Amino acid sequence: MLAGPASEPTARPHFRRIVAIIPARYESTRFPGKALADIAGRPMIAHVHERAAAARSVDAVIVATDDERIARAVEAFGGEVRMTSRAHRSGTDRLAEVAQTLDCELIVNVQGDEPLLDPGMIDQAVAPFGDASVLMSTLRRRIDDPTDLASPHVVKVVVDRHDNALYFSRAPIPHRRDAGPAAAVAYKHIGLYVYRRPFLLDLAALPPTPLEEREMLEQLRVLEHGFRIKAVETTADTIGVDTPADLERVRALVEAGTARMR
Repeated sequence: MLAGPASEPTARPHFRRIVAIIPARYESTRFPGKALADIAGRPMIAHVHERAAAARSVDAVIVATDDERIARAVEAFGGEVRMTSRAHRSGTDRLAEVAQTLDCELIVNVQGDEPLLDPGMIDQAVAPFGDASVLMSTLRRRIDDPTDLASPHVVKVVVDRHDNALYFSRAPIPHRRDAGPAAAVAYKHIGLYVYRRPFLLDLAALPPTPLEEREMLEQLRVLEHGFRIKAVETTADTIGVDTPADLERVRALVEAGTARMR
């Protein structure tokens, strides 16, 4: 069951232009073609696009893909699509290729397999950029289910006193030496990112790092190169579609009417 809607940011800074980019590839190790998987009569990428466009802070939404089938599907529902190189190793590289051609201040990286994304989560991730020192942000949500804490498929994050990420891991962090009431709260990382455009271009040019490759978490490259990521806490949640079983879960929620945009 998805949590309630994302709360409104306390301040909504003004930015010249904010563009959400949805990197979408057809070839996926665990679920090829998932961007075009049918959900209530529409491809998944259409649901993601609709929700990104509903965010109050977003001025435009672009799908970045290297596959003509995805491009045709986006054009069919009236979305904007950019064809990108097939050589990209990551979504960040695909984003950067498109960002090079844009005149905007902030770029939002919306995962193409998040058809139930709450648009308010994007607004929450944008809010910290009123502080000129913030170069990149993401979201985190308190973990209530011990199964999530133990699962390597749920990425965890720990933060400092200023909500900057200290580390991301597939392992249970922070380690709980005891189960007493003073045990630290654990947070799930939600893979939505916002970047200042120049920082995104610089980030894509940085070499991969040891911890990034060990954990298979690209955001660790940012921390290993000495930059900060603001990790905004949210009470909202979403379901990433990584497997056919995830897709069936999303379909059930949509059919039951419990996944409407708020």
